[in-house]
Formats: sequence, C-alpha cells, structure tokens
Amino acid sequence: MTTLANAVQCTTQATAIIIPGKPDALTISYEQLGHHVLSFQKKIAALGITPQAAVSIALPNSFEFIVAFLAASWQRAIAAPLNSAYKQEEFEFYIDDLKSAVVLVPRGSVQHEGPAVRAARKYQAAIAEVYWNGKEVVLDIKDNGKLSRRGNQAVEKAQPDDIALVLHTSGTTGRPKAVPLTHKNLTQTMKNIKMTYQLTPEDRTLLVMPLFHVHGLLAGLLSPFFSGGSVIIPPKFSASEFWDNFITYKANWYTAVPTIHQILLRNPPPSQIPKIRFIRSCSSPLSPKTFHELESTFNAPVLEAYAMTEGAHQMTSNPLPPAKRFPGSVGIGQGVEVKILDQEGTEVPQGSEAEICIRGENVTNGYLNNPEANKSSFTKERFFRTGDQGKQDKDGYVIITGRIKELINKGGEKISPVELDNVVAQNEAVAEAVSFAIEDEIYGQEVGLAVVLKDGKHISEDDLRSYVTSKVAKFKVPKKIFFTDVMPKTATGKVQRRMVAQAMLAREEPKAKL
Repeated sequence: MTTLANAVQCTTQATAIIIPGKPDALTISYEQLGHHVLSFQKKIAALGITPQAAVSIALPNSFEFIVAFLAASWQRAIAAPLNSAYKQEEFEFYIDDLKSAVVLVPRGSVQHEGPAVRAARKYQAAIAEVYWNGKEVVLDIKDNGKLSRRGNQAVEKAQPDDIALVLHTSGTTGRPKAVPLTHKNLTQTMKNIKMTYQLTPEDRTLLVMPLFHVHGLLAGLLSPFFSGGSVIIPPKFSASEFWDNFITYKANWYTAVPTIHQILLRNPPPSQIPKIRFIRSCSSPLSPKTFHELESTFNAPVLEAYAMTEGAHQMTSNPLPPAKRFPGSVGIGQGVEVKILDQEGTEVPQGSEAEICIRGENVTNGYLNNPEANKSSFTKERFFRTGDQGKQDKDGYVIITGRIKELINKGGEKISPVELDNVVAQNEAVAEAVSFAIEDEIYGQEVGLAVVLKDGKHISEDDLRSYVTSKVAKFKVPKKIFFTDVMPKTATGKVQRRMVAQAMLAREEPKAKL
C-alpha cells in the first residue's frame, strides 16, 4: 500500500464521507468515492494533465476537494492545495513556483474574476471550475491555457516514488520552501497515524482543519481513509455547530490546533457529553493548562502530537491509554527515529537540550530547487533537522523547548518562549499568551509578551508582571507586556511568534517617531 490509489480501499459499501447538510447530508461510500475519483481522473487526463504536472487546488473543504486531490495523485500529477482565501499576489507566487498546469476553483470564480483566476491567467495556467451537481463532480473548463497544446493524455497509474503532494512551508524568514511528498511518504504517515491511535473502520472523525494544510489532509482525512473509517466534513470549523455535527453524525474523535481547542472550551459544551475515544492536538504547543481543561471538560484522553510538513505531518505523539501521556510533552517517535543532535550532528547525552532531528520513510527527500536548504536541513546520516530545540526523557518522550531561531537570548541566558507561555497561561485571567524576543541595547534581546485576557477578566500590567516574577527566574520576566483582543495567527490557526512580535511592536512605531 505505497500509493494513495491502493491505500484508500475504494471497494466497500462502508461510509467514507459525510457532508453535513439540511435537510439531508451527502453520504458517500468508499465504492462511490472510487467511482467519482476515477471519473475525475479521466477528465483531467483528457484536459492534458501528465505525470508530475502541478494541479493547484483552490477549493474549500468539500467533496469536490477530496475527489480532485485523489484524482490528481492517481494521475501521477502533483496535487498543490492552496488556501482559497489567498490574495492574488499569494496565488501568483504559488502558481508560478510550481509552474501549475491547471488551477481548480469553485463555481462562479471566473464570472467574478476571483484572485485565483487572475493569477492563473497571468501564468497561462488552465482554469477549471469544479462543483458537485448532485450526480458527479463536474470539471468545467473555462480556459485551457498552455494545456491547449496537450489534450487527451493517457490515464496513468501512480508509482510509490511519484511526488503526490507539494506544500510550502511558512518559514520564519525568507521565501517559502516547496516540500515535495511522495506517495510513499504519505502512505507511511497514514500507516503511522493508524497505528498510533489504533484507528479502525468503527472510528469516525469530525474534520475541523483545512485540507490545504498537512494536518487536515493527513491526520483528518487520509489516515481515517487508510483505516476504513469515516470522515465528517463541514465546509469550515464552526464552534456553534461543532457538537451538533459531532453528535448527529456519531463522531468519536477529532484532531485540531490548540486555538480550536481553546475556542471549544470557551463555548458552552453539549448538555450531554458524547463518548469521545480521544482528542488529538497538533501543529503548535498545547499548554498543560489547556490539556487539563480539555480532559476534565470532555472526559477524554488528550494526545498531543508533533508534526511538520517535511515529515508528511506526524513525527511523534503521546500514545493512547493505558500508556502514559505527559502534558507538556509531544510524546514518543511514531514510525520514525528521533535523536537530539548538536550542530555537528552528534547525539547529546539523554536529558540534554539540542536540536530535535528525525529520520523515517515519511520524511521528504528534500526541498524543490533549494540545494542550500537541503544541505543545511539534513545531517550526513540523513536525519532531518527540525529547527526545534528540545530534549528526551529516559522513556524517549520529547519535550520541545522552542524554535532554535526563536529562543530568546538575553545577555547569554537562553529563555524558552514555550516555557514562559505556559507559565503565563496558568494565570486565571489569561486566555492566551505568546512570548517573543525584542531587541535591546544592553542585553541584545529582551522578553516581550502578548496576552489575550478571558472575557470579563482584568489584570494590570504590573500585577501580571508580579505574577510571572513569582513563578520564574528574574531574567525571564517580560520587559514589555502587550494586551491585545486578538492574537495574530496563520490561516490554519497557528501562532507564529514572528507575526505576533511584528504586530505588537508596530504599535510602538508612532511613539518612536515623536
């Protein structure tokens, strides 16, 4: 099972997909899914899609997205999911970077000259609107672009080493890097996730993460498919509809970023908590405070995992009970080797902090057209350098202490922003806390802190600083505290310290000009 075509068993009558709707939901069996994917594959082959041509998919979470993604991979093409909310310049970057052959957009996009359409035209990519008409997923070709010279290609059969998916890393600096993931990479992660959480055909998840992100695509969709389970797919995450969908369609687990967990905790829980087999958290650090609130509120084990696009998502995870799970730890390696290595690639003593490095069949072979990044990102033994600093306990559980480039270096004292976030989040008035480095003439760097308070709660800057002072060493106490109503986040709900720092420090620019 080393290609998506044979990893997703499209032969049974079991339910694969449920699209909530009123009055009726759309329910698709695995056999029906296979039929629709093959039909769409034939359509894109007729359009002129050849092996390793890039198919940009600018569709929201939907049945159409799933069919288009699987069909592109079956055709040996490269699926390139894009956030449908991107602006034109963003679409232009991604379409140009991969030399996309076609851009798939929702119905009505061409008439309204949407940003994806304008970007596709600039680079002569074909444009096709994709929609479900109640019987089939329609490929409505609006502009053949440079494919007008290709047309009517053979229907292909995917190979394990074909690149099936390309996603770009957001990165902390510079140009986003293109991460190619093969069928073998993806199916290995699907297998790892199935094993980690013991997924079976009896399991059903509610998908709340976007499918243009590796978290939603691999953990929320493809791994359940690999196990023969079912996926409930609303068009987007809605806190007000989450539990209604979860209970109505009989879900028993979900995976999300900490932001979504926090939103669910802030909203009223259902009058009767359903039986939840586990709650998975990934993509950014989960504070121990949120961990305990989730477990006590929803009466389910919370399993934090650690993942990266370069690892085709999951690398480590806390295991299911009765095995132990640790708040503040991202668990143990799942189908991968994990080592803590110094800059020379030498493993450090157990318990010491250095860079978290991984190796496994799920890990990309290297970035596209970026030899410098490939040289710096892999050791001689082909361990991938994650850029995260951390350590392992005696049982192999990984504790992340921060991004190496995000560690706050105050006069030679290294401060873990993750540790500080967790301390501040323990305050009863605090909903979210993000610490970051700010430039300082004396120490080189000082500690900045952005805080969102809970509704109806108040705390002064002095009182919050006093609270932190009582919990940590003096050199870790924030020099500047910024109160904000909304914490800046990426489109997937992930906090990036660089974004937060820029937004908070921008407030001070007018003062600097006085």
